[in-house]
Amino acid sequence: MEPARIYTLPSSPALSESASAEPLNVFHTSKQPTTETKKQALRAHFNACAAGREEWEQRARAYHDDQARYFKFLVPEGLRVLEIGSGLGNLLAMLKPARGVGIDLSPEMVRKAAQRHPTLEFRIGDVETVDIAETFDIIILADVVGHLLDVDATLRRLRQACAAHTRIIVSYYNYLWEPILRLCERFGWKMPQPEQSWLSPEDIANLLRLADFEVVKTERRLLLPKAIPFLSPLCNKVLAHLPGFRTLCLSHYVVARPRIRRSERPYSTTIVIPCRNERGNIEPALKRIPRFGGHQQIIFVDGQSTDGTPEEIRRLIAVYPGKDITLLTQDGKGKGDAVRKGFAQATGDVLMILDADLTMPPEALPKFYEALASGKGEFINGCRLVYPMESHAMRALNLIGNKFFGLAFSGLLNQRIKDTLCGTKVLFRCDYERIAAGRQYFGDFDPFGDFDLLFGASKLNLHIIEVPIRYQARAYGSTNIQRFAHGWLLLKMTVYGFFRLKAV
Repeated sequence: MEPARIYTLPSSPALSESASAEPLNVFHTSKQPTTETKKQALRAHFNACAAGREEWEQRARAYHDDQARYFKFLVPEGLRVLEIGSGLGNLLAMLKPARGVGIDLSPEMVRKAAQRHPTLEFRIGDVETVDIAETFDIIILADVVGHLLDVDATLRRLRQACAAHTRIIVSYYNYLWEPILRLCERFGWKMPQPEQSWLSPEDIANLLRLADFEVVKTERRLLLPKAIPFLSPLCNKVLAHLPGFRTLCLSHYVVARPRIRRSERPYSTTIVIPCRNERGNIEPALKRIPRFGGHQQIIFVDGQSTDGTPEEIRRLIAVYPGKDITLLTQDGKGKGDAVRKGFAQATGDVLMILDADLTMPPEALPKFYEALASGKGEFINGCRLVYPMESHAMRALNLIGNKFFGLAFSGLLNQRIKDTLCGTKVLFRCDYERIAAGRQYFGDFDPFGDFDLLFGASKLNLHIIEVPIRYQARAYGSTNIQRFAHGWLLLKMTVYGFFRLKAV
């Protein structure tokens, strides 16, 4: 076991001066205190609380357990994690990072954290002014943002610790609970806190945007921060996620990513086309897929067709020798199995799904590529429910079902999803490999493949955006969708998703 590591971080004078230009009045005094005076008071307060911090956390165990549980859901093990306001380091240790660094203003908190968690690194420093010379996968600000005298300066300072894939997670409390929390402090049920800034999730999201971050999703949790058998699970796992009750939750979380444009280099692309009895659509697909990006690989995955689809694909491989075309045959069943088989053989930087019925026009694929390659999103989902559709492209009952599931999944994923079942989905291969590596969390539950990818993208906090398309009627063959059987299956998957994504 390594010895405890404690560092005192130097401050940046330039930022220190700018941070003190317009100090916020966070303490009640007869004379306006300086920024340094306020920070000294904060340091003294948390130094004094350090000895009893563990006991205070035990008194509020339901709150801290729920916070730790949700952070463990948001943050996979084995990443590089930086926590600001790390306190005793318990939350950072629970996340089991490959490299964990905590920064805290209080020397006493840092000393105790280093003793408790000697394999992690803890630093004494003022995050509003320190220079951070390395990048992290995850940056956490748990219950600390209200103590910062200049939140904007802090977030801008943290940009130096971000790579393109970094996620910053801010958790804070609902100000509606302020009277109850103050009452708990008065009766000794909660650790006393100095006066803090009142920041709603919208305020935090705005500050993140000002610092050039982009909000990925928000969440509200914990309706009853007390362990009461039967009542606590009902309140916190069910009622807390329902409209109306959500606004009363104690905790809110904001997940954001740095707004960083990607490289201008062209990315190679693999287009996976699942097909079953689509012989008449194969050559039109090849002719209509435009050139974009770098090298294009096209993989047809045949689901035991009986109309000569595999033979047609083999014929076209010979007809188009300049195209990189591969034919695979499914071992299992369903589109989800076909997509996974195709993606496993993909060599492109970017992975795309194109349904062989061509109801999503292949000519629209460059829009999906541009949205991903430019950094506008990290998971690009097609949306058929914006533009008018061709006549008979989608039956009325299917349309109603798609709109219902869009609303349901927007709540499940905490990101706007209008059309969950559009077959075209685009993401980087490296992100798909992360989804596949974490698939055991959800299990093999999705024969369609759409929800496997959407759930996985949400679990990884990927930024999901939708590209509207003009949905067209099928020109050849008939649909493989069974409205009622598949609708019932989708409803079951929605309930399953609730317990794996919300009631955690």
